[in-house]
Amino acid sequence: MLTSVLMLGSILGGCSSSKESSASSDGGDSKNKTTINFLHWRGEDTKVFDNIIEEFEKENPSIHVEMNVLPSDSYIANASATLLSGKGADVFASFPGSQFEALQDSKAYVDLTGQAFIGNFSEGLLGAGKKDGKQWAVPYQLVYNIPVYNKGIFDKLGLEPPKDWEGFLKVSKTLKENGYAPILFAGDVSPSQFINPMVMNNQPSDDAFKKLEAGEEKLTNDWFVKTLSQIKELNDKGYFQKDPLGTKKEGAAALFAQEKGAMLALGSYMMSTVKTQNPNIKQGLLSPITVSEGAMKYEGIHTATFMLGVNAKSQHQKEALKFIEFLTKPEIAAEYANGTGQMLTVKDVKYTSPELIETAKWLEKKTLFQPRYTISKEQVSKAIETAVQDVLSGVEPKEAAKKAQDEVNRAIK
Repeated sequence: MLTSVLMLGSILGGCSSSKESSASSDGGDSKNKTTINFLHWRGEDTKVFDNIIEEFEKENPSIHVEMNVLPSDSYIANASATLLSGKGADVFASFPGSQFEALQDSKAYVDLTGQAFIGNFSEGLLGAGKKDGKQWAVPYQLVYNIPVYNKGIFDKLGLEPPKDWEGFLKVSKTLKENGYAPILFAGDVSPSQFINPMVMNNQPSDDAFKKLEAGEEKLTNDWFVKTLSQIKELNDKGYFQKDPLGTKKEGAAALFAQEKGAMLALGSYMMSTVKTQNPNIKQGLLSPITVSEGAMKYEGIHTATFMLGVNAKSQHQKEALKFIEFLTKPEIAAEYANGTGQMLTVKDVKYTSPELIETAKWLEKKTLFQPRYTISKEQVSKAIETAVQDVLSGVEPKEAAKKAQDEVNRAIK
């Protein structure tokens, strides 16, 4: 259960500038205790964060951390107002891509460049929180936005993760013939997730979506139409479950945990959720490779997300920075990672769960940063997501691509 899920009005009333006169968490007296507010969207992590906050307050008895959680689908819309009000969160999480860009353009972040805790991160994974040569936020989680697969079902049928498009189709065909839904698709999330590995080897360059926003690339070009055509092929052959757009993330995860489907078109962040529903399931990660094996550039997609920042309007920036520094200690990061099942960008974290050990194998693979998060305009990102939904609804790929490009044209003008 969430310790506190607040609506926007409650947060705006916030207590980021409050000071409390109460006993400290270690039993000593601490008058004028400073309260800082920590805002994020991961309600499933609340219990683990509660324990970490308790440890932080014992180490820093003059600081109290109040945690607030908002739903992920409305997080930025609601969080933006409170962050810019000057009465909201002191420490807050944000998404990379267009949402980070919007907050940064609104001057919501304190510049973290030069902070000692930056050295606790793998340098190559910090880029999502950088702009204009400065570090505005530190990505805390490392997610692989590729399907989770049931290793037990694959082993039972003698299947291996495919290395090319024909192999992916053959694997899907075998799964369907044996009574499994090859790919479980979540209509509320998968359109924005599954498009990333589908496009990673089709796009003409790694910055194709950036070029799209610059007017130098088009969704009506062959690479994107091909991607939509391949998604249509999977749908036409019945390789998604019935009514994929009508299935929510929770429903798709439940079907996967019940072993009714062999692949879950979401990402590594779902593995711990599935494990709680089926402790005996053996999970791995794979990507749909949309080209021949020889033409493959990337094996998968990664995202550095749950980006921690300090509110530029916070009255307690020093205390907020202390809290982020605490979260980035390898031993604390390990407590969070193993308690939530999330891979992290922090160095020297020791992973103990089978799912995290399996996911850690992908650190050695060649992966591309999520293309959709290179987009700075939310309208452009939404157009791409809608194109996937349109194709699954029966719209021809070329028509869906043209509709999406028309939306892009309006956005960039």
